[in-house]
Amino acid sequence: MKAEFAEHLEKLFKYHFSNRAILKKALTHSSAAQKLESNERLEFLGDSILGLVICQALYEKFPDYLEGDLTKIKSKLVSRKTCSLIAGQLNLESVLSIGPGMQKSRALKGSIAAATLEAVIAAIYTDGGFEAAREFILRIFEPLIDQANAAEHQENYKSLLQQYSQQNLNHSVSYEILDEKGPDHNKCFESAVIIDKKRYPSAWGNTKKEAQQMAAYNALVELGVILKSG
Repeated sequence: MKAEFAEHLEKLFKYHFSNRAILKKALTHSSAAQKLESNERLEFLGDSILGLVICQALYEKFPDYLEGDLTKIKSKLVSRKTCSLIAGQLNLESVLSIGPGMQKSRALKGSIAAATLEAVIAAIYTDGGFEAAREFILRIFEPLIDQANAAEHQENYKSLLQQYSQQNLNHSVSYEILDEKGPDHNKCFESAVIIDKKRYPSAWGNTKKEAQQMAAYNALVELGVILKSG
């Protein structure tokens, strides 16, 4: 790898490699080299490092979130779609060595791009250690962590209500099923939120989970946390 090219990449990644050979391997697809000389093994390692860093970041950033909520956000962040998006922002496709038959492959902007990002993460980890890889990951993923959290809040009123109640009301949230209607194969349920012995406006849903989500929404509206839609 030419020094000028390597320096360009190091500025892009904001990381200086002691061993630039590992950077070259990270940017070499299996279609352009023998398997052991390609980035496939680095991709394998980078996938795990990415998952660990994102899990730790979410665990520390959202102390009131339940395991299920953290898992949903983590799954979005480490998905092929998100990784390929970030790889596109870093323009990794333009610096990846690929075989002649791959130039027009749609995977270049999808799974291959995502795998290249994971390989770069592993290369930084191998060259500079866990903290260097962690800093790189958090720098490029932090805006998406905030976006994913906002999206999750919009979809999960129960989590938002739980977090608000613990932080501002110093009470946990419970749910009560008030009524159910319909045959067994097509029931609907009425649920209400209870916080500190106060019952908030109830809501109906096609499942208990849906009813609880809408009941949480009603409570958030009454508490003034969100504005009523429509």
